[in-house]
Amino acid sequence: MSVANVKLSSKGQVVIPKEIRDQLQWGAGTVLTLVSSASGVTLKAVPEVKQRNLTELIGMLRHHGAPISTEALCKPVDYSADGASAKKRSR
Repeated sequence: MSVANVKLSSKGQVVIPKEIRDQLQWGAGTVLTLVSSASGVTLKAVPEVKQRNLTELIGMLRHHGAPISTEALCKPVDYSADGASAKKRSR
């Protein structure tokens, strides 16, 4: 963990030292979240969300076992056999 003192500019800007940017792998364009607290602020990198096209998602949710019919998938759930769910509904 590195520690550095930086000075706030007249425009309210702060330069994050290169040593710390390199350590955290923060390059140009990295989006940061600034979280304020009573003791100061915390900077956190926003995780990158990789854009995917539909063909990359095909087969991602595989079902291992016998095929399930559309009728079985669309059948309403019967909670009456589940005592815990019945208790929650009655509250």
